Amino acid sequence: MRHAPVTPNGDLIRWVELPGAEPARLYLHGLGASSPVYFAAAAAHPLLAGRRSLLLDLLGFGISDRPTDFGYTLEEHADAVAAAVRAAGLSRVEVVGHSMGGAVAIVLAHRHPALVSRLLLVDANLDRIDPARQRPGSSGIASYTEAEFLAGGRDEVAERVGPFWWSTMRLADPRALHRSARHLARATEPTMREMLLGLDLPRTFLYPAADGDPTDGDPTDGDPTDGGPADADGLRAAGVRVVAVPDCGHNIMLDNPDGFAAAAADALGLG
Repeated sequence: MRHAPVTPNGDLIRWVELPGAEPARLYLHGLGASSPVYFAAAAAHPLLAGRRSLLLDLLGFGISDRPTDFGYTLEEHADAVAAAVRAAGLSRVEVVGHSMGGAVAIVLAHRHPALVSRLLLVDANLDRIDPARQRPGSSGIASYTEAEFLAGGRDEVAERVGPFWWSTMRLADPRALHRSARHLARATEPTMREMLLGLDLPRTFLYPAADGDPTDGDPTDGDPTDGGPADADGLRAAGVRVVAVPDCGHNIMLDNPDGFAAAAADALGLG
């Protein structure tokens, strides 16, 4: 395990590092998750192994510090990650980001373009989440005020998300979890989608094939008949590869390790 101070107060981001060749690969987890848990098997898969790999936990999550005075915006998360990457002695990394980690990865590439060589987004958040459409994840948590979440909302979320997700979510600082969810639901300005469209680097978006093909171009309406990333054609027109992975749900790398590894290796130029 490695660590680096990433805030003026010296708060530490920690990561599990696997040795290997460079360019290095950075893995970023989703909301309430932990990169060593969600990505260890993927990073060690024969199709992806052999690269120096940083399985990093964002501030407030997993094995990293849990500062209560940190804002937990996507921009602050991205800047903290950038500080950790530089502290690791790296000037350029490939970034694999799942869900909220994908959103952070996009912001990282936007704010620190020299640091990111390519992006692999794993069913990542690209748009604002309609607060009228509640889900167990980011928008469900974001529907509480911080006071409500600390006073009992966290326990209600624990009952909804199931034992697997809760096994890592319970490690997150409640304020970090709530603030990250609120900022993820609000999105950035410009949005993560708009940032992604403007990036000049190889970009791939993986999504579960079971979601089907998108049926309209509205990225915010929450229509349950819309599969895959909204406005996939717009992503493709901007040069983003959009790839369906079979036999999986949102946690693609856990549900179908071989399918994920094959798609990731192709996206990362290893196929």
